[in-house]
Amino acid sequence: MERAAYREMADLDQRHWWYRARRAILAELIRREAMPPKDGRILEIGCGTGHNLDMLGKFGRLDAVELDDESRAIAEKRLGRKIISARLPELAGISDGEYDLIVALDVIEHIDDDAGALAAIAPKLKRGGKFVMTVPAHPWMWSAHDTVNHHKRRYSKRALKRLIEGSPLKLDKLGYFNSLLFPLAVADRLASKLRGKDEAEVKLPSAPLNAGLEAVFAAERHLVGRLPLPPGLSLFAVASAI
Repeated sequence: MERAAYREMADLDQRHWWYRARRAILAELIRREAMPPKDGRILEIGCGTGHNLDMLGKFGRLDAVELDDESRAIAEKRLGRKIISARLPELAGISDGEYDLIVALDVIEHIDDDAGALAAIAPKLKRGGKFVMTVPAHPWMWSAHDTVNHHKRRYSKRALKRLIEGSPLKLDKLGYFNSLLFPLAVADRLASKLRGKDEAEVKLPSAPLNAGLEAVFAAERHLVGRLPLPPGLSLFAVASAI
């Protein structure tokens, strides 16, 4: 990810509709499908500037990993303690069998060897521990956003299923989210391409629009993991250590 994108994320992630609604959806997904035991140990891999740390910390004792120095410094201020610097797939310094829940939220698409990344994550979980991941969906939706954020790929549902089933983890649940706004997102990206302006910049909308988009997106928290949603901008997966 470009430096400017990290600073922009840290500035917007408590106010922008996308971050706020996504956290609400992920919190509900974890609560229903991957709830760690009380005082369980949780690891976020690729925490970025730390916009998920407060949400994840409500589920147990949280550790985090972030390789980028600038992002890690911001995240450490938010968490109030040191964040681990470790690269996937090596995860040096992280012991096996330590965690009840590991999350990688829009991280695996950044890794050249995604199969190696899952193979490295699996032994860090306790037996029966849960792994929750999200990735951008639909290779055909590749845009400037993916380029700026140094994505290696976007995933089809079939490709993500194949990745997890080929790993040491057992796939529990997989599906789309960010589905209710998907038609608008597709229309916007097509219009941008037709205008010759495939823009990557994230901007805070006007307050009424920001609130409206957050309400629509966050409504998916009542459905995700319970019902199969139609195609959306993102995919989630929940898997178990065996």
